[in-house]
Amino acid sequence: MNGRERFVLTFAAAYAVAYYVAVYYNLALFSYGPATGEWTLFNRPASAGPTMFWYGWLVTAAIIAALVGLLACMLPQRTASRLWPALAWLVPLCSIVAIAYLLRDYVTH
Repeated sequence: MNGRERFVLTFAAAYAVAYYVAVYYNLALFSYGPATGEWTLFNRPASAGPTMFWYGWLVTAAIIAALVGLLACMLPQRTASRLWPALAWLVPLCSIVAIAYLLRDYVTH
């Protein structure tokens, strides 16, 4: 497995987990208030109207996943060969189920 494959495999798995954690703990790098067009750092609410954290969650998860992917690229080849390629689809699939459970109240009300 070359470095690019290792990065992509690790990024896919780490992004799914990091996104779940970002949503669960509301770790948005920034937030957006569409009523006022206001962007704020971290998860501070907008001065008026609803606040969207989704964009911030996406960026937070991407940064974390990129760092984990870069760390995986630094692993020795012998250790990296133990990475299971199915993690690239298995971990995101499990994360989708976990996020659906986390957001169940938005769907049922």
